[in-house]
Amino acid sequence: MQHTYLRYECADAFSLTTSAATTSTSTTSPLAFLSSTAKSQSTLLTTSGSQILGFNLRTNEPFLKIAHRELLSGGLGTGKALNSNEVLCIATTKMNSEHKVASGWKDGSIRIFDLTKEDIKGAKDNNIELAHSLIFPQSQDHDEYVSREPLLLKGHAGSPITCMTFNDEGTTTTLASGSSDGTIILWDILNETGLFRLIGHSAPISDISFVPKTEELGSFNGLISSSYDGLVKVWDLDAQCCVQTIANHGGQVLCSTVLALPSSEDSENSTDSKRCRLVTGCVDGKVRMYSIHKSNRMKMEGDMDITETDNGEADDMCSFMGLLQTPQNVATSNEKIAALQFHPSGNYFGYIRNNAKSIDVYAVRSEADTVQKKKRRLRRKREKENKSSKEPEVKKGKKRGILDDEEDEEIESEENINQETIKDLEQIQATDEYEYIATVRASHKIKAFKFTPYLEKKGGIRIVCALGTNALEVHSIAKEGEEKDAQFKSSVVSSIDMYGHPTGIRSIATSSDDVLACTVSKNIAKVWNVKSRSCLRSLPLTSVSSKKQGSYGLCSVFLPGDTHVVIGTREGYLLIVDIASGDVVFTEKAHDKEIWSIDVKKPSSFNEDESIAIVTGSADKMVKFWEVESQGDDSDDEEESSHPGQPMLVHTRTLESNDDVVAVRYSYSHEKRMVFVSTLDCQIKVFFDDSLKFFLSLYGHTLPALALDASDDDAILASGGADKSIKIWGLDFGDTHRTLYGHTDSITDLKFVKKTHNFFTSSKDGSIRYWDGDRFEQILLLNGHMSEINCLAISKTGAYLLSGSMDRQVRVWERTRDMVFLEEEKERELEEMFDKVDNNGDEDGTAKIMRRRRQEEAQEEDEDDENEPQSEAAVKRSVLSVAAGDRIMEALERADQEMKDATSFRKSQEGKGANAKKRMPNPLLLGMEPPQYVLWVLRSVKSAELEQSLLVLPLNHMERLIYYLILLLRNGQGVELCSRTAVFLVKTHQSQLVGHERMSIPLRELRRLLKIRLAEARDTIGYNLAAIRIIAKVAEENKNRYHVPDDAPKDVFKGLGLGSQLSEELQRNK
Repeated sequence: MQHTYLRYECADAFSLTTSAATTSTSTTSPLAFLSSTAKSQSTLLTTSGSQILGFNLRTNEPFLKIAHRELLSGGLGTGKALNSNEVLCIATTKMNSEHKVASGWKDGSIRIFDLTKEDIKGAKDNNIELAHSLIFPQSQDHDEYVSREPLLLKGHAGSPITCMTFNDEGTTTTLASGSSDGTIILWDILNETGLFRLIGHSAPISDISFVPKTEELGSFNGLISSSYDGLVKVWDLDAQCCVQTIANHGGQVLCSTVLALPSSEDSENSTDSKRCRLVTGCVDGKVRMYSIHKSNRMKMEGDMDITETDNGEADDMCSFMGLLQTPQNVATSNEKIAALQFHPSGNYFGYIRNNAKSIDVYAVRSEADTVQKKKRRLRRKREKENKSSKEPEVKKGKKRGILDDEEDEEIESEENINQETIKDLEQIQATDEYEYIATVRASHKIKAFKFTPYLEKKGGIRIVCALGTNALEVHSIAKEGEEKDAQFKSSVVSSIDMYGHPTGIRSIATSSDDVLACTVSKNIAKVWNVKSRSCLRSLPLTSVSSKKQGSYGLCSVFLPGDTHVVIGTREGYLLIVDIASGDVVFTEKAHDKEIWSIDVKKPSSFNEDESIAIVTGSADKMVKFWEVESQGDDSDDEEESSHPGQPMLVHTRTLESNDDVVAVRYSYSHEKRMVFVSTLDCQIKVFFDDSLKFFLSLYGHTLPALALDASDDDAILASGGADKSIKIWGLDFGDTHRTLYGHTDSITDLKFVKKTHNFFTSSKDGSIRYWDGDRFEQILLLNGHMSEINCLAISKTGAYLLSGSMDRQVRVWERTRDMVFLEEEKERELEEMFDKVDNNGDEDGTAKIMRRRRQEEAQEEDEDDENEPQSEAAVKRSVLSVAAGDRIMEALERADQEMKDATSFRKSQEGKGANAKKRMPNPLLLGMEPPQYVLWVLRSVKSAELEQSLLVLPLNHMERLIYYLILLLRNGQGVELCSRTAVFLVKTHQSQLVGHERMSIPLRELRRLLKIRLAEARDTIGYNLAAIRIIAKVAEENKNRYHVPDDAPKDVFKGLGLGSQLSEELQRNK
């Protein structure tokens, strides 16, 4: 009989505030705000590994988690496992009363989540969204929220999504996404389909922005994209082509943004006088400004007069305005621009440089102030020219005097820079429109920033910074006084660093009751509630005597009682931390070098006199044994007596080794206590605990064994080394039972499940593997971490497993009730491997298209490629779309067979009269008629995969599908879906349909039915909208008037044409 196991799945992840500093794919939008201008309703969203975290900036606490939970391939698992992929960028918008949050993932998929006001309010009230469990009981509302399936869009052929943006103009909402394969896809999220794909860039897309609607641009529907190939392109979305390419950056364009600036503070909501601007940040560290306006071609199409100053280059839509200059008294560098953006009001602008701790913020002058600044600049330029023509030429190296005007040198430097690039000096330049106001300085390097959507009471602004230390900082910029010329000053409002570790997690330890967990990284330790995923205490690792000197934590363990944690550091210190107070109550210089491993021997329940012992292994070739005692008041040591009654460590024994000690562990059996020591010379030695007498020496690893653990019964010992192998040893004679291989990098930790011979291993390859130590087989492969995994911790009952990684997050793997069969797991891994090969080998994939195009351009450099298409269909062939096409073909064949069987049965029953039998429904068609069954199968196909699945159909199946669409349209069933399917089939197979005379009559009938049914649907929708508007108007009027009780109830629905039955039903319900 095949042996079965219980499945472990990822239930949740925590300890990662923002993944902007840990992700390997560069993106410009890891932060976003939910659309709201109210300060009390501001919710900041950050990318956090495989999920999106929502922070309340008033309480500085996370209260919301947005994540995707999925089934494993093959339909295995519980369906509630956390997605193992990584979220790279997010974008938000608001449609009606719902917030839409679009998330771009590393595998090239886009998921759009819907958030209602009830979801956000419920999360703020009880914080239930901070924890999701596969085994703990949950409320009904929470279960419903988590199980809601997001809209999935696929089209980037496995390339990571680097940027996204919503187009909020008009009645429909369009989403644009750019990926690392250099293509842009426009999505219609209402119809859940891709519109088209734009091809033109040869490197990853760095940023995309829709061109705002202004009076000057008219009805131009445009998109501006920047890429690492050094190009900025302006796209006409109606024509699906590029209308301008800006190629004067001289390097990679790392970021860009577009916004319509208000002409004055009072006209923020007016589109009549807005100025449209494009700003780009390049690898050369320069910020370039462009003005977006109508081109000559657009003016001619609109019958507008072209002035004499318009030349050939005026046909471009973007005109260069110059470089954004930093004042000379402000420190700056030539580092590349990492990110830039406008304030939502359009009155402020900011940018950051790579590896910088500051943000330079500029104020946008109004249109009147900009014109005055330009006139002043030109007047000073003319005065200087007149002065230079009369006076002799001064030396270039002359220094400015005390009484000289500082602005003269600024204007001169601006003119020298912009003279070669700006041909028309009479136009408005960047320095005329933007004024430097302040520099925001953070405590650490800034990876991303975001302006808050609201303004302060006195006109100030706030900026949220994502730091490289896995923390968030909120800064405020406001005037120091109420005067008009008052200076701006920046200050830190709050810091959110409680929720995450500043560096990678090096150690995890769990308490004896499995309630608490302690994680250690560099100079800080954090204590968590495992069930709620909340941080209870943040413990800085400092010594008792010196509070400022920090220590780098490497290993940790809970003392019995779960009130104190012992931490070993890189400096060789042992620290005892009190969880209740958060203080270091004891410090001991235990070793001369790093303490790599620590373990605790808990006293036996049969021997109450046995003391608590601790063993430590260090790089100084020493294994030391310690006993836990209480600090006394009469101690001579000031450090020991500083916390009377607190535990302390007393050194009892020392075991010397021939090489550095890498790992050390106690055995679990109380009858025969043993100590396992792994050294740098690839040996594992076993000693008796009571006498430290040598027992066994285990050879076999070609590189040091970095992790080891024994089973509960001390029957076997498992070790994992830097040689990527796992060895299982017998502790009776020290023989090797088996050597297991599976990891592709060094194994970092190994933990046995209690009361079993099954164990988990973690590796630097970012995976966790579950093994059977008796049958020597791999049970599960757990993926999810984005970086190397350093440590593991398993509960005493084996209910959950914690894993800590260098990506600064802790993942919770919970044991479910789902059974694991090894044969099914092997088949699932093969399916995943084949799916990856299928996606990578997709001839229609974007990466292949761009690769073929570059090869063709390299072979034929002289060939003119202006006539090549710049857009194509936004579709991607996948296993799911092919399977959906097969289902449609199978449904058509079943429907045809049912029609034949029904015809033959009807003929067989003719002439029998009353003795005629009634035909039973076909169970293969679910008891439906053939046209209804075909419609049911079409509805089962996802909207985003419908068009691609229809391309799989052969020509004869396509003809049969048109026949069933005609039958459905005659009955008025599925009008919208049938219309969409019919139009796509006719467009795709136009050349084949034109050549078939027999299809002329069905096509005429299809056109007639489509015209009738679509007109009926339009009238129905219009009637319903009008009725809804009237009902809303009546409800608003009733809300604003006094209620006068009336004994005779009135039928309010009768005037709306809804009849009196609805009123009677409502009265009965009352």
